[in-house]
Amino acid sequence: MKRDSRLSGVLHVLLHMAEQGAPMTSEQLAKAMQTHPVVIRRTLGGLRDAGFVHSEKGHGGGWTIAKPLADITMRDVYDAIGRPGLMAMGNRTEAPGCLVERAVNAALDTSFQEAEALLLARFAEVTLAELAADFHARMAARSPSPTTQEHIHG
Repeated sequence: MKRDSRLSGVLHVLLHMAEQGAPMTSEQLAKAMQTHPVVIRRTLGGLRDAGFVHSEKGHGGGWTIAKPLADITMRDVYDAIGRPGLMAMGNRTEAPGCLVERAVNAALDTSFQEAEALLLARFAEVTLAELAADFHARMAARSPSPTTQEHIHG
């Protein structure tokens, strides 16, 4: 089963934008993420609608973060990208005729709901500022090199 990596990708893009400190074009971000600029524009469009990023057209334009990183949580980003499914598992059938399968579905549904609630609560506790601080701590722990960009993808 294919994993949905949109949240991971968007968090990655946002941290690159914050690290750059200047507007980044869809093309620059697409290169960093090894994807197509249209994917970046579509994804960041939802974040723009939520007020987390800003885009400016023309020379010197691009995408920038619109709020302090401490004011954006992983949950905020998750919500802004449309709340993709968190669980890859599910029930064999949603409306079974078999009473055994109904009992199994009930137990699984409760467990899935509890797991999702716990995960979403954790997402709400983690800010992008914390992710950026973790990145900087990891970068400081590595041996020095000439540029930040080499550390980011090295």
